[in-house]
Amino acid sequence: MPERLDPPSLGRLKWRCRRGLLENDLFIERFFRRHEDTITAQQAAALEALMELPDNDLLDLLLRRKEPQGPFDTLAIRELLALLRRPPTPAAAIPQ
Repeated sequence: MPERLDPPSLGRLKWRCRRGLLENDLFIERFFRRHEDTITAQQAAALEALMELPDNDLLDLLLRRKEPQGPFDTLAIRELLALLRRPPTPAAAIPQ
């Protein structure tokens, strides 16, 4: 079973993932809402690597304008991008 992050490590990761572009923050916050209880050390390392990118390059990856290249073209990063790119689930219909 993959190693999950402990709460202090998760807190540090969330702090590290704060970005300057709101659009990036929206993708990242949605990821944490969905997966924070199950984030593995490998996913955290891939997310840390993506945080090294400039905001606009990260947004290009999140919006599928570009695909990872060079040192960012790893299985772990591609799997993480798939989770980050997953669209929001539609809100439940409200009965009228």
